[in-house]
Amino acid sequence: MDSVIGHRGAAALAPENTLAGIQKAADLGLKWIELDVTLLGDGSAVMFHDPTMSRTTSGRGHLKRMSLDQVATLDAGSWFSEAFTGEKVPTLNETLTLIKELKLSLNLELKPNRCDLKLLIEEVVAVLEAVCFPEDQLLVSSFNHKALLLYRAKADSRIGCLFESLPRNWKHKARQVDAKTIHLNAKKLREKKAHEIKAAGYELYCYTVNEKDTADRLRGWGVDGVFTDNPSLIR
Repeated sequence: MDSVIGHRGAAALAPENTLAGIQKAADLGLKWIELDVTLLGDGSAVMFHDPTMSRTTSGRGHLKRMSLDQVATLDAGSWFSEAFTGEKVPTLNETLTLIKELKLSLNLELKPNRCDLKLLIEEVVAVLEAVCFPEDQLLVSSFNHKALLLYRAKADSRIGCLFESLPRNWKHKARQVDAKTIHLNAKKLREKKAHEIKAAGYELYCYTVNEKDTADRLRGWGVDGVFTDNPSLIR
């Protein structure tokens, strides 16, 4: 991945997990973005972070109770600003197609949100194959280890293990899914742990970093890159 990755697109500058956010990241010259994929109640794969609709759309209720037809009527932009009124919750297919057109690379985070993990993985793999998304432009990550195990059984993509803070058994978990990267909360990382991860041969990325001095300190510890809501502040 790159040293600066746009978090949920460019979440401080455009509504998160939207096509507008992807375009904004591309306009800023980013090479990599991070987005969340989850399932609706009808099994459709969409780009969305939360288990409920209310924070970032005009809708309400749990994703498990929503169909793609229902979600297509929602406004996913005006909560952010009037300039993005009418922005939609994109499907995974629409998202991957745009990312390919813009020649970006993607860290796709699997967000179960209490959906069926097996169905989530099957749908994600099917859509990635349908749009012929390039393996060298993809890294798949998740906090949910079972989701990563299921994904590894079906695909050869690079995998990143996502943790709030580094667990004692992190090496075992990373080996189980043949992970290439470790992703940690920047606020929880200590320099000694950063050196331990790097010494074990993994790339190390930290989220969510919105201050340049924090990014500089982490780089000094050997951190390979940071996820940020506002790339223009970090670069």
